[in-house]
Amino acid sequence: MSQAHVELEPPPPLPEGALRVIPLGGLGAIGRNMTVYEYDGKLLVVDCGVLFPDVEQPGVDLILPDFDPIRDRLEDVQAIVLTHGHEDHIGAVPYLLALKPDIPLVGSEFTLALVEAKLAERRLDPYTLTVREGQTERLGPFECEFFAVNHSIPDALAVAVRTPAGLVLHTGDFKMDQVPLDGRITDLAGFARLGAEGVDLLLSDSTNAEVPGFVTPERDIGPVLGALFAKARGRIIVASFASHVHRVQQVMDAAYEYERKVALIGRSMVRNMGIARDLGLLRIPDGLLVSLDEAASMPHDEIVFMSTGSQGEPMSALGRMSTGDHRHITIESGDTVVLASSLVPGNETSVYRVINQLARAGATVVHKDTAKVHVSGHAPAGELLYLLNVVRPSNLMPVHGEWRHLRAHAQLGIESGVAPDRVVLCEDGDVVDLVEGHARHVGRVKNRYVYVDGLAVGDVSESLLTERRILGDGGFISATVVIDSVTGKVVGEPSISAKGFSEDPDAFNPVIPLLTAALHRSAEDGITDTHQLQQVVRRTVGRWVNDAYRRRPMIVPTVVEV
Repeated sequence: MSQAHVELEPPPPLPEGALRVIPLGGLGAIGRNMTVYEYDGKLLVVDCGVLFPDVEQPGVDLILPDFDPIRDRLEDVQAIVLTHGHEDHIGAVPYLLALKPDIPLVGSEFTLALVEAKLAERRLDPYTLTVREGQTERLGPFECEFFAVNHSIPDALAVAVRTPAGLVLHTGDFKMDQVPLDGRITDLAGFARLGAEGVDLLLSDSTNAEVPGFVTPERDIGPVLGALFAKARGRIIVASFASHVHRVQQVMDAAYEYERKVALIGRSMVRNMGIARDLGLLRIPDGLLVSLDEAASMPHDEIVFMSTGSQGEPMSALGRMSTGDHRHITIESGDTVVLASSLVPGNETSVYRVINQLARAGATVVHKDTAKVHVSGHAPAGELLYLLNVVRPSNLMPVHGEWRHLRAHAQLGIESGVAPDRVVLCEDGDVVDLVEGHARHVGRVKNRYVYVDGLAVGDVSESLLTERRILGDGGFISATVVIDSVTGKVVGEPSISAKGFSEDPDAFNPVIPLLTAALHRSAEDGITDTHQLQQVVRRTVGRWVNDAYRRRPMIVPTVVEV
């Protein structure tokens, strides 16, 4: 099994007739999916998504792929192919198009509609090419054939990329629901045809590689929702991903059956469901939808709220409801709240906090641990093996997953008959060349997390995040001393203040004489350099804080010369 190695050197020039694959995101974490293909000096980008931050990245809004490896080659990018419309696959498109707005976007009708709505907010008007399953398009030297795949969002596609170097199948996210609500199943017949042609490299979704068996059909959720709606006597609030059209459809079907009206909450929910309805992907009976203002005045047993916030986001509609800050809805005893989604890794604490806040307010909270109100959009191990046996790839590169998922998928590949030395385990930034039918590591490009903080992109470094974590964990101490610029002796008494450390106004009294003595010794030793004196202050205060409190706050020393 070929594994990633951090010590790999920058890659050599691409050999003539070879295909290069560079994953810039999506490996080792769920999100930030982006893969670059290179052939004959031209580039093809597949997906361009974001990763959502966890508690170790305070203040960060989004995490982008690192565009630096292709920043100087954007003229060579033939297109950005988007497999589907989830944020972890399309969310970074506005940031890449900000560098070069005329890169063509290729995707299905619904996917492009979601992207165009995002870009319109930034006043970007992209060139788009709408494709559908069964269609083949030539994008420079890349011949791309598109296949229907079933996922937790409509209109998802897999893409087969043909070049003289070989045939690559990039599945995007998929599962094999055999009775999907929209009747659009994963095209196994098409994949089998590719397998007969000869797939040289398979890049496949690894998210559920550790989960045995086969996926539960989406339509199994309908009866569960129906039972909840039949039992509920008050308001029903259902939280889901704002792109999960099939889940929203089932909620609307249940509301219609039990004679309740539906109000959509959350800007992205309203926008996405409007797009889905306009494209015929969401069927809404006449009179079912009402505005929030109308819903607020209706009897509680006649309304359903369809909301964002299933991941515990504090500023989402459900997050604000849980804290009593929502403008229209205050949670009351008798309300039923349904979290109809999975937990994105890293969001567990936030989600359970919201669940507890809702329960404290009197709501009955139903989630995937207590009822079948969610099924995954990703193929488990049984379906991944099925795909491997249908496609019979010469080489396998597991993508879209944390390391445990990638390794589990790699093992499935070996069990299905892929030679161990043809299973390529990568991390973001690794470079893999497909040469004469054999995929192997050839180098590594620099790859980092690019943080978005408000309007700032890339200004937040790892060292800055470390400082933020220290501030959050230990607080902040400011120590100011005034010294004579000639003698270096302390003038007056040092001043110490703190935030997030202690509310005792006398807490720092014991360190004042220690600091004065340390500075006096420095003056006797002839140390007058401001920077050196700041280090003396930091060490002295830090040592005292550690001995007295066993804590490590951020210490900011200031030395003023007079």
